[in-house]
Amino acid sequence: MYLQVNNKYASFDTELARNEKNDCVVRSVASAADITYRTAHNFCKEFFGRTDKRGTNNMNIVTQMLLAETSGIELEGKKFGVRVLGKNEIKNRYKLKGEVIFRKKTLKSFISSHMKGTYLIMIANHALTVKDGEVFDWKTNTFKPTTKVTAAYELIEKDNSGQLSLF
Repeated sequence: MYLQVNNKYASFDTELARNEKNDCVVRSVASAADITYRTAHNFCKEFFGRTDKRGTNNMNIVTQMLLAETSGIELEGKKFGVRVLGKNEIKNRYKLKGEVIFRKKTLKSFISSHMKGTYLIMIANHALTVKDGEVFDWKTNTFKPTTKVTAAYELIEKDNSGQLSLF
């Protein structure tokens, strides 16, 4: 079984996007935050230290997202809180012969345990978005549900209206 994929990830059709390579983090940020490709491209260059056509260094992503947990990020006037998901949320816990072990969640098991919210997901040498249980990725990269999640970051859009809201 393959996972259904939303086409928005691949739909960024600008000259900048057509001339890029290794831009999965840029596309993930753009589709997760619902912003333009250019804004996401500039953000990844400034925030993560991304080099054009070279991809984004995972260590830079980890470091910057940990810092963003306290300060948040702003993209096209939208403010987002960032939550780095811990081991208990990206790994399953098993008991094997009396010993507790942790194994990376598959993309399918991650989605089933995180049906609400917007997440930047890191898998082996690739990034994608999961938004309310829907995968945003390349159609040609329709991954099998057994792909392992190596890291995940939740983007939480803050109310930017300045209005009080009732719960």
